[in-house]
Amino acid sequence: MILPTIHGYIDRRILVNFTADLEVVRKIIPEPFRPKVYKGKAIVGICLIRLKNIKPKGLPDFIGVSSENGAHRIAVEWDEDGGTKEGVYVPRRDTSLRLNTLVGGRLFPGKHYLARFNVREADSNYHVDFISSDGTSISIDAKETDSFDTKSIFETIENVSDFFEKGAVGYSPGRHKFEGLKLETYKWQVRPLVVQNVHSSFFGDEQVFPKGSVQFDNALLMTQVEHEWKSVKDKPYAVTSIR
Repeated sequence: MILPTIHGYIDRRILVNFTADLEVVRKIIPEPFRPKVYKGKAIVGICLIRLKNIKPKGLPDFIGVSSENGAHRIAVEWDEDGGTKEGVYVPRRDTSLRLNTLVGGRLFPGKHYLARFNVREADSNYHVDFISSDGTSISIDAKETDSFDTKSIFETIENVSDFFEKGAVGYSPGRHKFEGLKLETYKWQVRPLVVQNVHSSFFGDEQVFPKGSVQFDNALLMTQVEHEWKSVKDKPYAVTSIR
């Protein structure tokens, strides 16, 4: 899927990150991807992002569209051009913008489910929840903090920042292949969040993720980031891929 470069602004991005059992994640990731392993664990999560003024690069901001979006992600690696590449596999995308549901998988990578978002932000506190058209739901309450939780598998804000900055390429299942997209931010800076409550019916599905196989680890915040989305080469489905 070849797109023009898309330009806009990340008004707010919350990355909710979990550790997961490797064998569980291996079973749900299709070829050619495999889990990116960090200290013996797979890393999965949710990106909750509010986008503003999204439009083809070079056009004025006022014609752009804005939306709340959620993406369930799994950190992955794959072999390409004789080396190892890394990014995220995105099995599910949800959006507040009906336009995204119409063009997802056609003009923009991956199917998008229409969802009703509820967002509250005040005094460095954040609440985001949504329920999607098929009943999938998430909820998080979090507050900005000056210190990263050293109990996290990543131990430092520098480690977790480096891990996710390298995962800028995302692949989503499309109609006939895995459709790729790369996020290029004009600056990369994450801040830690303290989480009071977090829920994901996707990661809470015990038929896919048995009880205890997924554990919350940390959450990060990005705000006011100018960025571009760029196409990357799509990947064909393997015969054994789950889709």
